[in-house]
Amino acid sequence: MPGVIDHARGEPARRPRRVGHKGAHALAHGNTAASFDEALRLGVDMIEFDVLPEHEDGSGELLLAHDFVDARARTPLTLAEGLAHLAAPRFAGIELDVDLKLPGYEEAVLAALHDHGLVSRSLISTMEATSLERVRALEPAVRLGWSVPKVRRDYLAHPLTRPVAYGVIGVLRRTLPGQAAAAMREGRVDALMAHWSLVTPRMATAVRDAGGELFVWTVDDAARIATLEAMGVAGIITNDPRLFG
Repeated sequence: MPGVIDHARGEPARRPRRVGHKGAHALAHGNTAASFDEALRLGVDMIEFDVLPEHEDGSGELLLAHDFVDARARTPLTLAEGLAHLAAPRFAGIELDVDLKLPGYEEAVLAALHDHGLVSRSLISTMEATSLERVRALEPAVRLGWSVPKVRRDYLAHPLTRPVAYGVIGVLRRTLPGQAAAAMREGRVDALMAHWSLVTPRMATAVRDAGGELFVWTVDDAARIATLEAMGVAGIITNDPRLFG
């Protein structure tokens, strides 16, 4: 981002990568070819998408879907179909954030990325510690992102759960910077994918000093995007790429 200074280092800071959540989910249903195309049109640097097995027991095709409700409400792309679309020449240079929703199919995802020549452009992220370990063992060179916190719904969205959520957020803001930095220095992960409520300047500095990258999800507010850009995070994930300045 031109003109921004990384005060911790006294040098110009790189503009954070602009990451389209499920493509451009605010403009076209996420995890679809139309959403990926819209994100590309709006100039993203990276596209995030979700991978889920067809059935809850882990069997069947691998699909591009956020959850089983989403998968059943439409006819989702298979992983192979989605990767074939993203491997097209017009997406050359666009990075991919491949988000694994459950453990158990890491090897199949890596095989599919190899089949489409997309391993070098991909970061594999997940909330599941076992998946992070499995991917690192199978493909040591692939970039790994630890997604936090491990939740399946937004507890800040409901007044009954909001007070407890803020208590947990306070604890994680204190503990996560050190945990993430240790994981990066030990080579267990390369990036932290953190919900915006957890991100502080201390976290941004800890991750950067450990040689890692901090990606922030899911930010649909222009003022918050500007604040995060000033912190020098590595990437900002949004449903609406029009919010990037």
